[in-house]
Amino acid sequence: MVFSSLEFLFLFLPVSLLVTFATPLRWRNIALLAVSLAFYGWGGIEYLPLMLAVVLIDYVCGFLIGSFSSRPKAKKAVLIIAVVTNLLLLGFFKYADFIIENLALIPALSGLEPLGLELPIGISFYTFQALSYVIDVYRLDVAAQKNPITFSTYVTLFPQLIAGPIVKYRDVEAQLLDRKCSVSMAASGVRTFAVGLAKKVLLANATGELWEAIRDLPADGRSATLAWLGLFCYTAHIYFDFSGYSDMAIGLGKIFGFRFLENFNYPYISKSITDFWRRWHISLSSWFREYVYIPLGGNRVSKARMYLNLLAVWSLTGLWHGASWNFVLWGLYYFVILAIEKAFLGKLLDKLPGGLRTVYSLFFIMLGWLIFAFDSSTASLTLDAGLAYIGNMFGTGGFFSAGDGYEIVRNFALIAVCVIACTPIPKRLFYKFYANHRAADIVSAVLCVGALAVCTVYLVNSSYNPFLYFRF
Repeated sequence: MVFSSLEFLFLFLPVSLLVTFATPLRWRNIALLAVSLAFYGWGGIEYLPLMLAVVLIDYVCGFLIGSFSSRPKAKKAVLIIAVVTNLLLLGFFKYADFIIENLALIPALSGLEPLGLELPIGISFYTFQALSYVIDVYRLDVAAQKNPITFSTYVTLFPQLIAGPIVKYRDVEAQLLDRKCSVSMAASGVRTFAVGLAKKVLLANATGELWEAIRDLPADGRSATLAWLGLFCYTAHIYFDFSGYSDMAIGLGKIFGFRFLENFNYPYISKSITDFWRRWHISLSSWFREYVYIPLGGNRVSKARMYLNLLAVWSLTGLWHGASWNFVLWGLYYFVILAIEKAFLGKLLDKLPGGLRTVYSLFFIMLGWLIFAFDSSTASLTLDAGLAYIGNMFGTGGFFSAGDGYEIVRNFALIAVCVIACTPIPKRLFYKFYANHRAADIVSAVLCVGALAVCTVYLVNSSYNPFLYFRF
C-alpha cells in the first residue's frame, strides 16, 4: 500500500489517526507500533517476520553494546555480529538471485537456478535505519534504548518505513519518548502531505506515462527531439515520484508528532554534481558519508586513498539501489564525475556563471538517469534498448519528426509546471503570501482540500500509479 492510493487516503489513514489519538499518551507508541505493523502487513505480510527479526536483532545488539560499556572487545564483537547479520539478511534477499544469475554464466556453473525471491518491501530502508542505531550506540552518540516497544516503534514507524527518509534514532529519540502534537504542527503536516501527494499523482504520474510512451517506441521511429523530451519526463518523474513520497512521509510524521529531516533540497538547481548529491536523497547520502566514507578515512587521508574511499561508497550506493549491473554502472558513473570535480573541475566550475553550471549539472544528471532507467527488468529496458535510446538522443533516428511539435505543444503546460516546481519559486511565493495575509490559513486549507479532491479524481480514473523507490 502506497500513500498515493485510495485505500490509504480514505481507509488506512483515517483509522490510524483515530486509533493513535484515541489512545492515552503513555500508550501511544504501542498504538503507533500496531498501526505500523498493520501497514507493513497490508503490503507484504509474508515478510513481516523478517522485519521483526531485524528489529529484535538490533534491539538485542544495541542493549548488549550498552551493557558492555567497560568491555571494549565485547562491544566490538557485538557490533560486528549486528553489522554482518543485517548485511547478510539484506544481501540474501536482495542480491542472491543477481549473484546466482551471474555465476550461471560460467560454463561449469551453468546449471544454477535463481531462487526466485521477491524483494521484501522497504528492506533497504529499515535495515539501514536499524543498523545506524546500533552503530550510534557503539559510538556513544546515543544511549541504548531499553524499552523494546519504543525501539520497535522507531524502526517500523509507517510514515517512513518503506521508502524513507532514513531516520537516525538520535534525531527522533526525544520525540519517541515525549512528543507534543499541536494543531499548528498537524496543519503544517497536512500542507506538506498535500504538496507531496500533488507532486506524486499530478506530476510524477503524468511525466511517467509520457516517458514510457516515448521509451517504448521503436528506435527508428524516435527522433532526437522526442528522445530528449522522454528523458526530461523521466528526470521529472523520478524527482516528483520520490520527493513527493518523501514530502508525504515528512507531512505524516508531523501529524503524528515527529519532525523528520528534509530529504530533497531542489536538486535540479545544483551548480555541480557534488552539489546535486548534497540535495538529492539527503538521508541516504548522509548515511553513506557518516557510516562508510568517514570511517574509511574520508578525505583526511592521501589522495589515492580518498579516491579509493569514494569508489567504495559509490559502488555501494549503486548496489543499494538495485541488484542489476546498470545500478553498479550508475554508481561508478557518479564516482568518475565526482572524482574529476574533486581533482580539478570543481575549481573551474566555480568561475563560471551559475546558469552554465546548472546546465552542466543537468546534462550529466539526465544522462545518469538514463543509465538508472534501463535496468533490464522488462524487454523495453534492456542494455541494447538503452544504447539505442542514447543513439536516438544524438540523432540516429533523425533530429525532428512531423509529430514532435504536436507532442511538445500538447505537453507544454506539463513541462512548464514541472520546470517551475523543480525550483524554490512556488515555496517562496507561498510563504510570502502566508506571512502577509490574514486569510492565509483559510486559503491554505482550501488549497489542501482542492489538491486532495483533484488527486482523488485522478486516482479514480487512472490505473497508472507506480512508485519507483517502492522496490528498494
